[in-house]
Amino acid sequence: MPKRSAGLLVFRKTPDDVVEVLIGHLGGPFWAKKDLGSWSIPKGEYDEGEDPAAVADREFSEEIGKPAPPGPRRDLGELRQPGGKRVHIWAVEGDLDVSSVKSNTFEMQWPPGSGQTARFPEIDRAAWVSIAVARGKLHRGQVGFIDRLAESLQSQA
Repeated sequence: MPKRSAGLLVFRKTPDDVVEVLIGHLGGPFWAKKDLGSWSIPKGEYDEGEDPAAVADREFSEEIGKPAPPGPRRDLGELRQPGGKRVHIWAVEGDLDVSSVKSNTFEMQWPPGSGQTARFPEIDRAAWVSIAVARGKLHRGQVGFIDRLAESLQSQA
C-alpha cells in the first residue's frame, strides 16, 4: 500500500486581488542551495484509520510552528506523487506572519559517510508567493494542487 500524506494549502488575496499561497522550503543539506522545485505545501504522512483532514491541520502546525487557520476547507483532492505517495490537500483562506517558522525536525547522517548524525528542520523557511511563482518553486508533484485551487477560486468568482 502506498504511503499517504495530507496537507493544508493556505491562501490569501492581496489588496490588489492577487492570490498568494503559503509554501515552505524543504530543510536539510540537500535542499539548502536549491530554490526551484524545492518548496512544498505543508503536509505529512498519516496511518490507516487517521482522519486525513485532521492530519492536514496537525502537520501544518508541526511544519510552520503556528496553528492552522480556522475557516472552511476546500477539498483539492488527492494526487499521486512521482515516488508513488498519495497526497491529499485541503485549501483554506488565511493570513499569518511567516517571517519565522519553527518546524519539527528530522535526523540524518551528516556529512555522508561520517557516522555522525545531525538534526535539520523539515521546513527551514516559509513564504507567501503568487500562484504563478508557486508553480515554479513547488515540487513538481504538488503543482496540480495549485491549479486546482486556481480553478476553484475562478469558479467561485
